[in-house]
Amino acid sequence: MKKNFILAVAALLTLSLSACTSSPENEGLKVSGIYFDTIVQIEAWGTDISVLNRCKDICKTYENKFSKEINTSEISKINSAKGSPVEVSDDTIELIQKALYYCELSGGKFDITIAPVSSLWNFNGEHSGEIPNANAIEQAKSHVDYHKVKIDGNTVTLEDPDAQIDLGGIAKGYIADRLKEYLQNQNVKHALINLGGNILAVGDRYDGTPFTIGLQKPFDKQNEAVAQLEIRDKSVVSSGNYERYFEKDGVIYHHILNPSTGYPYENNLYQVTIISDSSVDGDALSTTCYALGLEEGTELIERLDGVKAIFITSDYKLHSVGDI
Repeated sequence: MKKNFILAVAALLTLSLSACTSSPENEGLKVSGIYFDTIVQIEAWGTDISVLNRCKDICKTYENKFSKEINTSEISKINSAKGSPVEVSDDTIELIQKALYYCELSGGKFDITIAPVSSLWNFNGEHSGEIPNANAIEQAKSHVDYHKVKIDGNTVTLEDPDAQIDLGGIAKGYIADRLKEYLQNQNVKHALINLGGNILAVGDRYDGTPFTIGLQKPFDKQNEAVAQLEIRDKSVVSSGNYERYFEKDGVIYHHILNPSTGYPYENNLYQVTIISDSSVDGDALSTTCYALGLEEGTELIERLDGVKAIFITSDYKLHSVGDI
């Protein structure tokens, strides 16, 4: 659902796969694929290609659990159950519980049951640019309420039969964290994971220097960077109104939808970037802080430990909050 970055690590942008099966410490290997309708790129140093190919298998496994677009996924089974309980895997339970935590933390401004509303909007493809019927939005948003998601052991029940879950605002962060765990278990000490702009570093570069990440300037067609971040062993995730949107009658309609209105959030923010240890936290917080706006988002970040946020307002000013 998000996160376009300019990667100053230029080699990561190469989509081709190295012909080597293993790499010396100073030579990176790369793999790429498309999961959750986004490009996934992973580069690692001092490992072999079988380890990186396993990362692609891991992405596919989680996509088949979490994607609401795959009819056989666990999320789709929950959504189509019409209120009947559905037993799911430990991974799906863990992710839903984490998502519900952020629903509560945001006071419902981040809500994983937004799917009835989001399904009405199209920000890509043939029908992009069409504003949904107001009555349809009103009907759909009546089924958005994360309190209706009930968990009992490994069973998930939607108490509203017409409610639906969409984990697009948090799933890629969860998967990135699992990929990092796997790479570390394989004794990989230097790697960079990019799940559609969800950036997660394993350690630093092989030469001991930090990874350099460029923050994309919103709406800039030349992919200009407004800031450079140096990270070691951290996650960088961004959300903004410039990622998937259309403009009509001078108004920008973007994909971050307000559960209370059924329409895109209106505030003076273009982008929120979160730097944190965990990518799942960064994923959820970037959307949450965008929804809260600069003032409330700042207050939230100041209550959290080990999290930094960079807000870009509509005048292209950067507001840095928190510490890591």
